[in-house]
Amino acid sequence: MKQVELTALFARVQAGELAPEEAARIAQGFEDLGFAKVDHDRRQRTGFPEVIYGAGKTPGQIVAIAKNLRDRGAVNILCTRVSPQAAARLSDELGAELHELARAAVVAPTPIEGKGRVLVLCAGTSDLPVADEAALTAALMGAAVERVSDAGVAGIHRLIAHENSLHEANVIVCVAGMEGALPSVVAGLTDRPIIAVPTSVGYGTSFGGVAALLAMLNSCGSGVSVVNIDNGFGAGYQAALINRLAL
Repeated sequence: MKQVELTALFARVQAGELAPEEAARIAQGFEDLGFAKVDHDRRQRTGFPEVIYGAGKTPGQIVAIAKNLRDRGAVNILCTRVSPQAAARLSDELGAELHELARAAVVAPTPIEGKGRVLVLCAGTSDLPVADEAALTAALMGAAVERVSDAGVAGIHRLIAHENSLHEANVIVCVAGMEGALPSVVAGLTDRPIIAVPTSVGYGTSFGGVAALLAMLNSCGSGVSVVNIDNGFGAGYQAALINRLAL
């Protein structure tokens, strides 16, 4: 906790408004729910509250973590990779805003004025769930996001039609499956930093995105960095951090 917050907390204890035990629990910076230790200080350290990764968690666990964060004042709480059942409970019990394509939900949604520009470029329609996850994440972190979909190398003229956007963005997220060629092509057209996201889209020898991952890691285009397969969240987060530096 910041010093000013600790001072206010001690003042409440001194005034008899808060028990010392409760103050100690708040001051430790996290809350132990038994199955999860909810990090309440993450926004202060990183500028964004704890993100709830839904895969592997029960709907009840996701709701409990999100409620705990919300009750301690967090807003725009992002829940990723949530099942339809978990999404329904988040909506019904916490009024969450659902993003079906991104497989995500936002608890305590609060409008944000987007600044700078993050371009999320998607090779094919099948890559849209990962691209949408990246775009949603960057937007929640305060970036103005532009999206260009279905502009893969199989029809290169579709990409060239958006060349101005490549030069106007502070950072570009390139989402592609199959052979993962899009980031290399984009790197040859612009001086902007590129975050490449391989997806698991493709036929047999794509090996669930491994072929695209290796192609992106071996890109001859300068300025290309790569996140893990289908990791739209990680790409959007990184893009938002880079975008902040440009403001």
